[in-house]
Amino acid sequence: MKILETARLALRTVEAADAPFYLEVVNDPGFIANIGDRGIRTLEAARLHIENGPVKMQETLGHAIWLVALKDSGVAIGMCGLIKRETLPEVDIGYAFLPAWRGQGYALEAAEGALAYARDTLGMARLLAITSPHNTASSALLEKLGLRFEKIVHLTPEDPGTRLYTMELCATA
Repeated sequence: MKILETARLALRTVEAADAPFYLEVVNDPGFIANIGDRGIRTLEAARLHIENGPVKMQETLGHAIWLVALKDSGVAIGMCGLIKRETLPEVDIGYAFLPAWRGQGYALEAAEGALAYARDTLGMARLLAITSPHNTASSALLEKLGLRFEKIVHLTPEDPGTRLYTMELCATA
């Protein structure tokens, strides 16, 4: 299901058929280093994770992590969306792009679309974001989006520290 479009991108729900792409993203060394190792190593595991994660969240909450594709060709290049994690009190924005598509403004464009969707369509008043302390590129992107660093949080007992960002959204609805 199409969620939104930007000048160059289309964001849509992730489906079981996207398992090969999803598997590639979550096993990218940059994803593992900056987001974490999800332990997803097979297409079947990817399909199950999609069904129990993004599909279920979209059905339940009306938002999730979405697939990001080039609008002109339909080529999948990354993921971006609005995630409700058990470890955070509110929804956060998240994104991950394959290496070939980084550094071209796609993450910023997709995230700006997701922020507008959160504010204008879902009527959210506040949005969070998290990133690893060493992920300077993601921190810079979050600040460019208008999120501000709030504090270091520990999402699990073994978490050495995660940077928490916040943004107040002015709902127009």
